[in-house]
This record gives sequence, structure tokens and C-alpha cells, in this order.
Amino acid sequence: MNKLSKFVAISCAATVAAFAVAGSASAQEWHRRHYHHGGGDALAAGVAGLAVGVIAGAALASPPPPPRRYYYDDGYYAPPPPPRRVYYRPAYVYEQPAPVYRPALQPWSRSWYNYCSNRYRSFDPRSGTFTGYDGRQHFCAG
Repeated sequence: MNKLSKFVAISCAATVAAFAVAGSASAQEWHRRHYHHGGGDALAAGVAGLAVGVIAGAALASPPPPPRRYYYDDGYYAPPPPPRRVYYRPAYVYEQPAPVYRPALQPWSRSWYNYCSNRYRSFDPRSGTFTGYDGRQHFCAG
């Protein structure tokens, strides 16, 4: 435990003990005047204060655990601390896709007609042209 936590534990134990003593005296007088029976509450507060004091004392008195040591034939070796983890941002790799080559279709063939009519709605099979978005006629190259 570090010094700050020990100080806080001792301060808490002292505060609880002080309130237990002060509270038991005033509580006992109040109970005697109004209810005419013993001070069981004061005894419970005293036991609680004692328990807190014992726990805080045990925490302060316990020594730190011994470091792990690995023994070998030539003596002992205490391992170094584990390496620090370092995270690197992944490198972005862009690979240009390979070009896809398809065999060119011969104009005015059956496969050329099928391709152009499936690709362009405005395909005119008599002239081999289609109407583009610019409103002009373009020849379907296939």
C-alpha cells in the first residue's frame, strides 16, 4: 500500500472510533431518559469500530508480497518486467485492380446484337447506335 492509502485508512478508523465513543455516550443518556433500557446500540457501535480498526491495522501491517525469483544452478534470476505493448496504426495498402479484358465483339454479329440490346435500352439494331445521356447517337462498340 502506498502512504496515501495508509493515511486515509488510519484517518477513517480514527474518525469511526471517535464517533462511536461520542455517539455511545449521548445515545446512552437519551435511551435512559426515554426508554429505560441498556445501551445495546453503543455496544454495537463499539464492536463495529473495533472491527474497522482491526481491518485497517491488518491492511497497514501486512508486508508487500515478495518478488518472484526463479532459481537456477548458478544462483537466482529475477525476470525483467514484461515489455511495453506498442500499437502501430495499420498501413493502408492500395492495390490497383488488374484490368479485365474481354474479347472484342465483331460488329453486326449475333453476340454483338445481344450485347448491345441488353446493355442499352435505346439501341437501334438497324443503325447499330444508341442514344446517350447527352442526347446524341453513339455507335455501340461492344
